[in-house]
This record gives sequence, structure tokens and C-alpha cells, in this order.
Amino acid sequence: MVGDEDSVRLDRVLALLCPDLSRSRLKALILAGAVASKGSVIRDPAYHVSAGDTITIDVPPSVAAEPAGEDIALDIIYEDADIVVIDKPRGLVVHPAAGHETGTLVNALIAHCGASLSGIGGVKRPGIVHRLDKDTTGLMVVAKNDHAHQSLSAQFADHGRTGELRRGYMAFVWGAMNRPTGTINEPIDRHPHAREKMAVREGGREAITHWEAVQSFEGRESKPVATLLACQLETGRTHQIRVHLAHVGHPLMGDDTYGPHYKTKANALSGPAKAALIALDRQALHAYLLTLEHPRTGEVMTWTRDLPADLALLRDTLSAAR
Repeated sequence: MVGDEDSVRLDRVLALLCPDLSRSRLKALILAGAVASKGSVIRDPAYHVSAGDTITIDVPPSVAAEPAGEDIALDIIYEDADIVVIDKPRGLVVHPAAGHETGTLVNALIAHCGASLSGIGGVKRPGIVHRLDKDTTGLMVVAKNDHAHQSLSAQFADHGRTGELRRGYMAFVWGAMNRPTGTINEPIDRHPHAREKMAVREGGREAITHWEAVQSFEGRESKPVATLLACQLETGRTHQIRVHLAHVGHPLMGDDTYGPHYKTKANALSGPAKAALIALDRQALHAYLLTLEHPRTGEVMTWTRDLPADLALLRDTLSAAR
């Protein structure tokens, strides 16, 4: 029961009552409908409980620490004995975490690659040397053995400063850029108040994003409304492109985390473009380019991937508004 005090957020109460469970685990349980008060399921972590309220929480038994293989279809672009390159779809989480213990890319890879992934890069992230956000589409490479993992990890740690590694992203952003190319060099760290977010912060880790304007788009009144950028990373921070572009006033279209106050700008779009953006229902970001040195042969290999259907529709409807 809650103590004799003013109403308090549900997630904060549970953090005090269940110290053995992490805040992220508690949030996942709330969202999953495992918490109830006054006979009703509560799915809002910010729900306020009052003194005297009784809270029940149904914690399911722990699952095996090692992810299991799952028959999840993968769009494999290239594969050999050392690496596999995939085109990740939207909605696919890369590795298991609180709230996403199954149905991840790792589960799919374990089923596809078998025992060869065992122990490479840790139990929860076997073979993973980089990641894409859940709703970011595009190219990813995975190591299939220790040698490949060590080589790829070194290449991604170097970020192409001395080697051949290149990662290119197509990003649809709000507004018109004031020059054709640019570089954003701003440190990134955890947001001081919203721990699930990142932010540009003094004293954070170095983060460098290069961008080039590929195409500009006009809205209903023939005024610049959006731009398609080609971005390349010189570092690999969490949400780097999303944070950097929002910081300079050009958040990704569809990014409710870093650009929610830009939603009203959709009113400047044509009817078809606005409909395409609503249907997109994710940040407009796609990893279209990946270049690396093969971990065994040293051959420089490059893969490209066109925009997926939802982003191609957004581009076409934005272009037609001219």
C-alpha cells in the first residue's frame, strides 16, 4: 500500500516498493498490463496513486538469459562464412532488452546461423557490432565468428577515420538547409531529465555528423518545407543523427521523440504528402550505404539499398507538391 503522502507517480512508487527490478523493467511491466490498482489494470507509468491505494504487480517468471532462435524472415543482402549483411525492416529490435525479450534480430540470427554465433560479442548481442533503432530501416552487418567480430568491431570503433568504413543514411528533415553541405560536431550524452532520450550536452561524448542536401521540397504554398539529406557518421552515438539534426532546428520528419513540436508543420504539406507522413508513423531515416573491409580477405565491399516503400512514397508525394 502507498504511504500517507500526496499522490505519487506509479512508476516512482513501484521503484521504491520493488528495488530488485530496474526502472526500465517496471515500465515494461506497466505497459504490458501487469500492474493494477483499485481492480483496474494501469498502463500509464505517470498514473498517480494516492495514500491507501493497493497496487498489485504480476511479475512473470524470468526467462532464459540466452536468447532462443526464432523463425523470423530476414532480407539477406550478402552472406559468407564470416559475415551476413541484412536490410533491416522497420519495427525490428536489434537485440533483446526489457520489453523486447523475443522477436529481435538476434533471435532471427540465432535461428539462421546456428551455433556459430555462440559467445560472439556476448550472450545478449551475439555477432552484433553496430545497431539501428527499432524503426530505422536499412543495412546492417553481423559477424558470424570471433575473427570477424574482432575485425568489424575495430572498424566500427575507428569510424572510418583511418580505414574504409562508411555508413550512409537518407534523412528527411523539416525545413530548408541554409547551405548545401555541413558538419555537426556536438557532444551527445543522456538527456538530463528524460533518460530514454539523448541530448547535445557539454561534457558528453564526441559526436560528428556530416550531411549533404540531396533534394528540397516545397509545400502547398510553394515555400520550402522539407529536405532530403545524405548523412555520414564519423562517430556512432545512440540516436546521433536524430539528436544532431533536431539540435540544429531540422528534426527528422515523423520523429515524435526529438521533433514533436514540428507536428503542426504537416499542415503545410500537400494532401498526399501529409497522408504519406501519417502513414509512415516513424522517423524518416534509412541506412542506405555500408562500406567495409572484409574481415578475412581485406577486400573493400560496398552495399547500397534503395528507400523502402514507405519512404519512397513520402519522397514521391513531397516531390509532386512542387
